[in-house]
Amino acid sequence: MASGLRWLSFAILVLTGYLTMSGDWFGFLTDQERVADFLNSNGLAGLSAITLLGALFTGFGAPRQVLAFVLGFAAGSIQGAILSTIATAIGATGCFFVARWLLRTSLLNRFSDRMQRFDLLFTEGTLLKILMIRLLPVGSNLVTNLLAGCSGIRFVPFLLGSVLGYLPQMVIFAMAGAGIGQARLDQLVVSAVLFVLASAIGAYLYHNQRNQTLADSVSDPS
Repeated sequence: MASGLRWLSFAILVLTGYLTMSGDWFGFLTDQERVADFLNSNGLAGLSAITLLGALFTGFGAPRQVLAFVLGFAAGSIQGAILSTIATAIGATGCFFVARWLLRTSLLNRFSDRMQRFDLLFTEGTLLKILMIRLLPVGSNLVTNLLAGCSGIRFVPFLLGSVLGYLPQMVIFAMAGAGIGQARLDQLVVSAVLFVLASAIGAYLYHNQRNQTLADSVSDPS
């Protein structure tokens, strides 16, 4: 029974992705002029619809930075950053629980050693490590979500680390989108500086965590 429900859920998920992409909804979401017109015409209902569509957009692996840029252009830097962060967090949540419910058992059976190593790496200090990954301007948001869901880490620190890690880049790209929409050079400059700072913080956390891991591995347990 449980296996049948999993397969049904997987089929619904695939169908949802197919209908969304075949209907050019993702194409619509990358067109800042159309999104701006849609928000201006539909008010709060439009904001809700764009947020949910953005969750699907990022949940299926599309870049969250594009979403922040478009919403920054369409809704302004602050509102664009907030909306894109909420949408991406919803998408990450969906991926996390889909992976945990549909994929975890099969991956544990096939790749038990690798999954155990991932659990050992991320079980301690989950929030900080997820934050570090989100801050770095590399890697795949989708892969991180799926791996986290398939692992044994707790959801709350995963979500908090993700939201905190998302925010800097969302602010940066929303400001860039708003700057282009209003032809403001100062917002473009500030967003570029913030991008460098966020990347530097992510790199620092990465190297600090790597050094700590190496220190722990060579320390003499007493």
